[in-house]
Amino acid sequence: MLSSRITRLSSPRKASRAYSTPSSKPSLQLVAQLRKLTEVSISKAREALVASNNDVNAALRWLEEDLATSGARKAAKVEGRDAREGLVSVSVLSSGSTANSGLGGGGIRAAMIELNCETDFVGRNTLFTQLAADIAHTAAFISEPVESDRLINSCPLDVLNDAPLLSRTNPQSHSSSTVSSSIRDLIAKVGEKVSLKRAVTVVQSPLSQHTTELGLRLGSYLHGSVNSTPQGRIGALAVIGLKAQKLSNRLSSEAFMRDIERLERAVARQIVGFETKSIQSFPGEADGMALYDQPFMMLGGDAANETVRTGLDKWGQEHGLLEGGVEVLEFAKWTVGDVE
Repeated sequence: MLSSRITRLSSPRKASRAYSTPSSKPSLQLVAQLRKLTEVSISKAREALVASNNDVNAALRWLEEDLATSGARKAAKVEGRDAREGLVSVSVLSSGSTANSGLGGGGIRAAMIELNCETDFVGRNTLFTQLAADIAHTAAFISEPVESDRLINSCPLDVLNDAPLLSRTNPQSHSSSTVSSSIRDLIAKVGEKVSLKRAVTVVQSPLSQHTTELGLRLGSYLHGSVNSTPQGRIGALAVIGLKAQKLSNRLSSEAFMRDIERLERAVARQIVGFETKSIQSFPGEADGMALYDQPFMMLGGDAANETVRTGLDKWGQEHGLLEGGVEVLEFAKWTVGDVE
């Protein structure tokens, strides 16, 4: 009896009938199409197509449900782990005063976030770096001005987690995923704990058109950037105030705008490159921790032998600003894994 069963199982005719159903083996073309749409593994694409009778749209829905279920399970499993690696990511949608923003006016809209994971390997993964950039873009886009004495303000994580995730590279795309569900989905893909640690935003409306002498600009810098994206291991935002008679005339100069952008970057690099804790020194503070007391190494030229305060004053004089016409008003500096 056993031999007869083996004979039947090994019969070519029977074998051909066993693989004749349409859903038993999806074509390579369908598998490739589904992977292009979702970036899932070959085995998972085949599983989804088999479960949906080779219907690609149904397979996409199956994968979405499977990812939500597996992501929730993996998120619960890794919740207690330490996640001290990752990236600081910055998104600048508007950097402040320009010639086109009115008489010295111009708004700032930007955000900085820290997204954590367990290992540096995942922190450099393309899926991780893309999600970090998209979360920063989302924070900058959805935030509104708040009543505060500060220019750089914390972004509530519960609000950001519930927000629809917006793509940095494809702003016109629409997704049903939120920031929190996107983090959960990434956990399912990489198998590590991923968590949004903190977020700040700078959302300043254009200054009044009657304020013809004042302007605001934003500088940013990231050290240890990954995949040519605006993120790294250390990041800084710096809000800079400008004061000049008929400032809008200067802002209309391409040369002035190139110089101010270079200055903004130098200030932000200075904050990142030194152990900067404050703008001006306070009693009892260690030498070198106040920005204005540091040698202005990041501006280059003669400024390397002068303090940041002196370098800013000279820059203002050379560019026709009023006395004290360049001030660093606020900054935020983060290093991945910092204890808050």
